[in-house]
Amino acid sequence: MDNVVFDRIRKEIKDNDVVLFMKGTAAYPQCGFSALVVQVLSHLGIPFRDINVLEDNDIREGIKEFTDWPTIPQLYVKGEFVGGSDIVREMYMSGELQELLAEKGLMNAA
Repeated sequence: MDNVVFDRIRKEIKDNDVVLFMKGTAAYPQCGFSALVVQVLSHLGIPFRDINVLEDNDIREGIKEFTDWPTIPQLYVKGEFVGGSDIVREMYMSGELQELLAEKGLMNAA
């Protein structure tokens, strides 16, 4: 994979506290898994950068290689890969996601 793509991915992750690589946009998710992560973040009041992988095949393939994670969506918080929709959902249900976001200074501890 072209390093230019990895550089673009790194820049997005570095420049934004919370980045969601997803199918569709936050306003119009185009898959249920992406919609679930958008819902969780929105419910928690966390602003995030949405990157529509359907608009850019290089990013779509590159992000999978970048994280060595085969599926979309992919959530990053302060440069750290958190996971896909199942992991985000489980972390949210257990309160782990809220703890992580509070630890990173992105939300008040509950």
